[in-house]
Amino acid sequence: MTTRQNKKKGSSKFRLFLKVTMLLTLSLAICATAYGVYLTKQAEHAADSAYEVIEDRKMSDQREVKVEPAQDNVSILILGVDDSDKRGQGADNSRTDALLLATLNNKTKTVKLVSIPRDSYVYIPHIGYNDKINHAHARGGTLASIETVEELFDIPIDYYMRVNFNAFIDIVDALGGIEAEVPYAMLEKDEFDRNTVNLQPGMQTLDGREALALARTRKQDNDIERGKRQQEIIQAIASKAASFTSLSKYDDILSAVGNNMKTDMTFTEMKSFFSYLTNGMPRIDTLTLEGYDDMSTGVYYYKLDEEALAETSHILKSHLGLTPESTNISGTSSQSNSAYTTKTNSDTQ
Repeated sequence: MTTRQNKKKGSSKFRLFLKVTMLLTLSLAICATAYGVYLTKQAEHAADSAYEVIEDRKMSDQREVKVEPAQDNVSILILGVDDSDKRGQGADNSRTDALLLATLNNKTKTVKLVSIPRDSYVYIPHIGYNDKINHAHARGGTLASIETVEELFDIPIDYYMRVNFNAFIDIVDALGGIEAEVPYAMLEKDEFDRNTVNLQPGMQTLDGREALALARTRKQDNDIERGKRQQEIIQAIASKAASFTSLSKYDDILSAVGNNMKTDMTFTEMKSFFSYLTNGMPRIDTLTLEGYDDMSTGVYYYKLDEEALAETSHILKSHLGLTPESTNISGTSSQSNSAYTTKTNSDTQ
């Protein structure tokens, strides 16, 4: 009799345990689903807030058909601007403090990232003569910068992302900081140009304010080294954002993006790039524009080496699949971009 009662009690406890476990599992599943839906809605709201189409520009003049990120190779111009009240320039009249061009190959899921020195002496179509490339945005806004970079590399710019200092700081802080190598001891002003950020050399975790200082400084080296640091910081941000431990931070990241970034990518187009993260972080190859310092006019310019510039242009065209034949120069095989070719190529074929 006692044995039967003990068995009955044991069975009841087991059933209770199963019920509690199932209830907890179901609750967690509901919470996870609800949070996923919430994040999706937040992401959509952030994308809507950030969405800003350039007037009279549905696509690049070098494209015959608008690209589809889900299936095509695309290019994105990233503009870092200082639109703070301190400068009094506004988002449309500020000079670009950072200018990076990314090309994304849909088949290989790889990225080429080029940092363009802000004092590069280039032809600016909007004003009709050569000047520093960071003046393009001050003279004609985002469109002038896009047209200048298209002219420089002879490739189409499919999308742009314009980010201010606040977005940069908030995103890094939302991620809990990033790991970066500080090359030397530095004192750099913060985003308000009021205080100084004191950094010591070595690999370390940087918060948003410190990461911005590292990205901006060039007091002890030059624009080329600064460009390399900016590339490394972008890689560190991308790596941290793609990690599982950062999932809980997405809400803060989305808020930072929505408030401080502008882009002509729709939410649907943004989601297409998630395919690049299927197998973890995609390979990001960084490229540097070679050149030399020039003070012959009394004004400092960075004169680009024409041969090196042509090689970089070829690498980008190959990565976008715009060259007529495959090449090994970019480190990846050139993939045909199906219906999407530049008008320049189609005119010469």
